[in-house]
This record gives sequence, C-alpha cells and structure tokens, in this order.
Amino acid sequence: MEHPDRIFLRDHVLSAEIGAFQSERGQDQRLRFNLTVDLRESVAGAEDHVDHVLSYDVLTQAVDTAMADQRYNLVETLAERIAAEVLAHPRAARIQVSVEKLDRGPGALGVSIIRHRGRVPATGVEAPVTILVHGPGAPVPQGAVVIVPRHDAPVPPGPHGRRLALLALDQAAWTLAGALSLEVAETRTELDAAIQLRQPVIWAPTRLAADALPAGDTADSLALWLAGRLGAHRVDFALPPQVPLPDAPDGVTVARLPCD
Repeated sequence: MEHPDRIFLRDHVLSAEIGAFQSERGQDQRLRFNLTVDLRESVAGAEDHVDHVLSYDVLTQAVDTAMADQRYNLVETLAERIAAEVLAHPRAARIQVSVEKLDRGPGALGVSIIRHRGRVPATGVEAPVTILVHGPGAPVPQGAVVIVPRHDAPVPPGPHGRRLALLALDQAAWTLAGALSLEVAETRTELDAAIQLRQPVIWAPTRLAADALPAGDTADSLALWLAGRLGAHRVDFALPPQVPLPDAPDGVTVARLPCD
C-alpha cells in the first residue's frame, strides 16, 4: 500500500496562557506544536509551482488562528481546533497534531490526535455553508445551514454579563432545536460534521465563543464572527423590514429573510 505524501511542521514553540488550574491563569507558558498532514494528491504534479501544493503557511496560520480564537483550558481542545483549521483546506486529507506544555514539569506534557477529513459531496467540492440568524416565522432551512438563535434580552450588568448572555443563547438554541426537530452543535467538530453532511444544525455558542472576545454577545455579532471562522460567504437574518441589517465584513453577504 502506498503512503500518501506529507508535509509537516515540527518543534514550533509559542507562549500563551492556557490551562484549567488556577496556577496557570494570568501567566504564559511555552507550548510546542508538531503537525503532520497527509495530502489528498501527490506533489509529483506540482510542477514546482507554489499554488499547486498545500502551503506550509496553512499549518502555522492554523496554529495562530486557533490560539487567537480563545483562551483554552485544555490542550486537547486546542489540538482539535488546529486540526479543524487545516482539514478545512481542500488539499488536506488527514492530520496528526500534538500540543505539548513545556513548563509544567521536568518533561513535556501534552496530547497527540489524528483526525481525518470529513465526508465531502460527490462533486468533490466542499459544501457551501450559510449562517441563519433565526427569528419568529422564519422558514425551516434545508442543506448546510448553521442556525443562530435570536435572544434579544439585554445583557445583565456586572462582570459575568457576557457569559450570562451566551448561556441565554444556548438555552434559546435547545428550545429552538425542540421546535424544529434539529440537532444542536456546541463544538467546531459537530459543526463541521453537519456542514459536510449538508444538514441544518443549531449552534449553541457558549463553548466556542465564551473566551473569544471579538465574537460579541448578540446573535448578530456571533453569526458574523462564526461566518469568518467557518468560511461562510452568506449570513441571512430573519428580520422584519423596519429593522436594519448589520454591516457585513469583507467577503460576506448579508440578506434579509421574511419573518413574522
């Protein structure tokens, strides 16, 4: 059996605040990353052209993107995020990711995971994904749609207001899931699986967005943030005509769906 061609990133060391223990909060520690990616196609046909291969920048950027996304309690969660980032690239088939803490003891402590690319449509093209901010009377979506529930209660005052607002959206997600008979996704892995299967899914945002401050705490801001994370080019808002649409970031189209 032939082994696939691979590219790798070895002994990539960065410092970051990470860890579930109180002693790990408020200070950075060194992390070492090793990534090995099996390619879907041989590099033999690359013809010495950089656009025909999976760039090494994809690996370093996956680490940087995952690190910037949130503060992590677990290196396991960080490894999953890095794997999802790389496997979103069409040239990647399989990845092994190891993340090690270098400052927690006399040796390195960490995790190593192996993840495979999810199922893709028969055309070989990634399933396009749409984000929908749901509202009363919005149609039940079909296909690869990630639904963000709307919950318009004001953010409670105090230091924990944002967390409470996210938890309220989680509650709205589970309530909407019961009404629409759809599944709830809390992790990037669950979102990716639903998208590849072209199934609508409702997103409960707390787990992904709690430590990602740029994500905001409203359904609209979270939907636009998630569009950037998933590579979605369209965000639909179920809003009455008198309510203005939010401004869209570059590369994202916003549209209005009819609702009650």
